[in-house]
Amino acid sequence: MLAIRLPETIEQRLEDLATLTGRTKTYYAREAIIDKIEDLEEIYLAEKELEDIRSGKVSTISSEEVWSDLGLED
Repeated sequence: MLAIRLPETIEQRLEDLATLTGRTKTYYAREAIIDKIEDLEEIYLAEKELEDIRSGKVSTISSEEVWSDLGLED
């Protein structure tokens, strides 16, 4: 269970949207949170991967090596 306080203007926008669409405010709040969490997960995972590459924990190969390994050289 999660309880959050929203600014009055956001609460009203959420109420208006729910009224116009016949959905609940909870539905839209849940959808917004899920969408944002997915974005944040992608960002933080990408930042972690970049940090690992820069620190040498993870190595990379060039696109030329990938093409060559796949037998797709020009």
